Amino acid sequence: MKFQWKEGNRADLLINGSEYFPAVFDAIRAARREILIETFIIFNDEVGQALKAALIDAASRGVRIEVTVDGYGTADLDGDYIAELAAAGVHMHSYDPQPRRLGVRTNLFRRLHRKIVVVDGELAFISGINYGWDHLPEKYAMGKQDYGVRVRGPIVGDIRRAARALLVEHQAVQDLPDSQGETAPAGDAPMRLAIRDNYRHRTDIEDHYVAAIRAARRRLLIANAYFFPSYRLWHELRTAARRGVDVILILQGRPDMPWARVLSSSLYSYLLKDGIRIYEYKERPLHAKIAIADEEWATVGSSNLDPLSLSLNLEANLFIRDAELNRQLHAHLTGLIDDSCHLITPEVAERGRWWRAPLMFMSYHFLRHFPVSMGWQPGHTPRLEPLTDKPPGKQQALDDADKEGYESERNG
Repeated sequence: MKFQWKEGNRADLLINGSEYFPAVFDAIRAARREILIETFIIFNDEVGQALKAALIDAASRGVRIEVTVDGYGTADLDGDYIAELAAAGVHMHSYDPQPRRLGVRTNLFRRLHRKIVVVDGELAFISGINYGWDHLPEKYAMGKQDYGVRVRGPIVGDIRRAARALLVEHQAVQDLPDSQGETAPAGDAPMRLAIRDNYRHRTDIEDHYVAAIRAARRRLLIANAYFFPSYRLWHELRTAARRGVDVILILQGRPDMPWARVLSSSLYSYLLKDGIRIYEYKERPLHAKIAIADEEWATVGSSNLDPLSLSLNLEANLFIRDAELNRQLHAHLTGLIDDSCHLITPEVAERGRWWRAPLMFMSYHFLRHFPVSMGWQPGHTPRLEPLTDKPPGKQQALDDADKEGYESERNG
């Protein structure tokens, strides 16, 4: 399945769960025929409960609903939650669930990391946002800063085809129509969907990033949660900076997982030498997977710029040519830089380099080759299983005090 640029679309920027969740839930409540959802994580909390209520309401109206979650990210969702949705007629699927070993989840690699919603083949959402309280930064101190887009137009057909293909190829459904007709134009923005899988689309998202970096003439601004790029992305960013492009990275300064910052910061000295500016976002955990180039190009989606996203996980990003969306993202991100970021100087980057340099060398080259070695040892074929037979039991809820200091164990 190869996706092309589609004309005639409109994208609305949604910042954080406070904008994203109401928009998604309103769309679910307005659905008439079909809802397709893919996500890495659902928590049984205030957000998960709101999602469940909206889905049950839609199912009661006869809407067909297919929800696919990741077997690692949503391993702790309790049976009662699942049973309520199943009883209402919601079809739930788990991507590559695996048994625990000594109580520990071992199925870390090749995860379903996409965050997609398609409603009636007419409206779609793509983001990096999971369904949980930790995407409400306005309410919780450790809530994550993140982004999504609501899109209308012909591009929705491609997003639906990608969501349908996952279900059909894993034989989770047999009767989901291939097409609901061409979606009418809704704007003037060209868009292209890129997915990453372990079969035919191994480098599609990375290829689009590389093309945008090579084409940039004035500015590149990347905000990414887990930044440990491939050789060629690193090379292209440094080359762009050397030819005079203003290359800016916004990375985690208050990470939900400290190792992520350790790995990213090990590259700082090399990036700064080529004139790349690096800012660390300090206000809260940064979960962004967005970028802009010059005055028109932008991308929003689920893919980090690290080995898991670029080489192992199933991901989905939209690539958008829209001057207004680019302007909104630029204004927002420069506002973050002014208000909530710390500039990394060469002096800061060099601190502790005497012990970090050997660690950086070993970890960088190991992680760059690790996905290849994983490809040599597939172990098993990922599968979709119905999520209806989990034993009842309550997922342990986090109280507000816990949420203030919560550190996620999932690279979501």
